[in-house]
Amino acid sequence: MEMAVTRTNILSDLDLRRWVKEKRGLAKSDGGGLTFTVSPAGTASWVLRYRAGGRAVELTLGRYPDLTLSAARRFAAEKRVEVQQGRDPAAEKRKAKSRRDWTVRQLVEDYRTAVVPTLASSTQCSYGRNLKRIEAGLGAVKITKVEASDVVGLIERSGLGWVEANTLLIVQKAIFRRAAGKRLINVNPVLGVELSAIIGPRPKIRQRLMLTRDELAAVMHAQMSQENLLALRILLATGVRASELFQARKEHVHLDEARWHIPSSKTGTGMDIPLESIVVEWFEELGKLSTHSTYVLPTRAASRAERHGGDAHISKDSIREAIDYWLDLYSPPVRRFTPHDLRSTMKSHMRALGVNRDISEMCLNHKLPGVEGIYDQYTYYEERKQAYAVWGAFLVGLMSEPAL
Repeated sequence: MEMAVTRTNILSDLDLRRWVKEKRGLAKSDGGGLTFTVSPAGTASWVLRYRAGGRAVELTLGRYPDLTLSAARRFAAEKRVEVQQGRDPAAEKRKAKSRRDWTVRQLVEDYRTAVVPTLASSTQCSYGRNLKRIEAGLGAVKITKVEASDVVGLIERSGLGWVEANTLLIVQKAIFRRAAGKRLINVNPVLGVELSAIIGPRPKIRQRLMLTRDELAAVMHAQMSQENLLALRILLATGVRASELFQARKEHVHLDEARWHIPSSKTGTGMDIPLESIVVEWFEELGKLSTHSTYVLPTRAASRAERHGGDAHISKDSIREAIDYWLDLYSPPVRRFTPHDLRSTMKSHMRALGVNRDISEMCLNHKLPGVEGIYDQYTYYEERKQAYAVWGAFLVGLMSEPAL
């Protein structure tokens, strides 16, 4: 980048006013590449001329008298510094202008490429679904033209439940926050939009269910496929989150040590779960049913495996759907429950069986409350192992009872 070294501050305000009044085309240098131009129609502008990459470049700084002589000189001085630093202000201006012309589809693609890979895997899935909704509903709209009414309209047209609609609102807010941060827009159009005003207040959070002893006996004998039944039993026996089981890889299940390692994730820190002998047997049975996969619970859909390079775990809804199918088809004497209810069920029964409250919480990979949770880094492995032994014996007793 080059700037010619010449005498500067040649022009005067009197000259500028006279030339504008004359309304004849001209170009007058103020030195240092700063040039005052007037079109035959009388439109006056400031242009900075310099060289970049061996070629002559012109950068329009602004119009006169909006940009005064003194302001034009200061602005030109700033741009000369950029040129001396090896930058090309004109090229950067063109890029900024092209970004301001982005459509929502381009903004979504930018967010998908730059931000989504940094999120937790579960968040990537939920954000990915809603980025597709945004593309479908607003993709062709220029980001500078998007208003709050467009954000509200997309949510209303989507017809989603409260939780998913809230995620859609959060994702819209995130992509336009990025646009504002990159100065592609001046104001985030999602600011001030309230979901409760669009689809009403959030429904009451469903209370977690504690299955009774009789209901648990029915669950242990549930009439479903072997894979689903074994998965259900393992969830109940270990108290893990459903996502931790369906994403589990065989390499993390050390059956010779009766130990299952769950890596850290957004939903919890990493931990080792001691496995009772009956749980080891269930994992061994699952292993025999999935010798071709690296996952404990591989997908049963060839299309899903193909989309993931030939190997994938079951979908996040598979276990819940298996439970619903069993309840609907066989009508067992069991209240409708979700995989997550098995965690609260295990905790409640552990307490009834005499397991210490803090130990039962740690079996669920919950942190201890307050300061104790910050400073107490002991994993309580042996104590949790004893708690699982008590719980496992209880479940084995239920299995020995005849199915209802």
